[in-house]
Amino acid sequence: MKKSLKKSIGIVLAALVAVGGLLAGGSFYMLSYALRPDAVMAEKNASSYEYMYAEYPFLAEWADSLRSSGALRDTVIVGDGGERLHAVYAAAPEPTDRTAVIVHGYTDNAVRMLMIGYLYNHDLGCNILLPDLHYHGESEGRAIRMGWKDRLDVLRWMDIANGLFGGRTRMVVHGISMGAATTMMVSGEPQRPYVKCFVEDCGYTSVWDEFRKELREQFSLPAFPLLYTASWLCDLKYGWSFREASALRQVAKCELPMLFIHGDADDFVPTRMVYPLYEAKPGEKELWVVPGAAHAMSYRDNRAEYTRRVAEFVGRYVGDGPARAVRTD
Repeated sequence: MKKSLKKSIGIVLAALVAVGGLLAGGSFYMLSYALRPDAVMAEKNASSYEYMYAEYPFLAEWADSLRSSGALRDTVIVGDGGERLHAVYAAAPEPTDRTAVIVHGYTDNAVRMLMIGYLYNHDLGCNILLPDLHYHGESEGRAIRMGWKDRLDVLRWMDIANGLFGGRTRMVVHGISMGAATTMMVSGEPQRPYVKCFVEDCGYTSVWDEFRKELREQFSLPAFPLLYTASWLCDLKYGWSFREASALRQVAKCELPMLFIHGDADDFVPTRMVYPLYEAKPGEKELWVVPGAAHAMSYRDNRAEYTRRVAEFVGRYVGDGPARAVRTD
């Protein structure tokens, strides 16, 4: 009897060790896969301008002119962990205090948000600043932070932008995808007087929700137990957890106007996520669900309408400027 019991206990312990090993291995793999996709990011960084000019041909003349004249400039700050954080910025074609801080998406970088830079700088006559988030583009860091800790860096970049453009700006923060989630996470923090409104385009409700959806669709796995252990490991290793990284909770604290944009054909950050975000936001807000638009493609596929809606919304809070007619050729 005792031998049988010891054998059973041994089998159970071995099974637990095996399961624990699988969970640990799976959790490390998930963190690496989601937060350190180095090959993807290196390829994007190497081809950023080529990609943007292919997808948005109208950018080439404007961006090349800014670059050749030295008007598209670099600036650097030091992050809380001593890492180098980089951004590019450009003044408006005519002097103005109207300023846009523009936040890129997952594995992208500042250059890959120049189409929104064009919208604000070329079309709407605003100053622009586009940061490379932690671990993206020319910024250093340990891993992607999915917008959560990035919100604190973006708040610093907003202060930098305000100082660069005169110290008395009227500012909008505009993000797409992970940048939109970052923008909503920023919006729940106390704001400086110069911040006037926000625009989020296809942001997720929370990192937990987005990773749970990806775990199910890409790997046919449930949230329990892997997402729980990976979140715990992320907290241990990087100082934040998937559950705390919630745009939904942050946007519920936002006291400034926000425009929500989401394509109705988005299956990466599902369209259904925008509705609880919109409902959670108190006060002034607008929602535009874009017919037929896939993830992060609302501007590319509907440039004139996108520009018009952003110009009208932002213009109410940061003021109108010398906007140019939007060409779609």
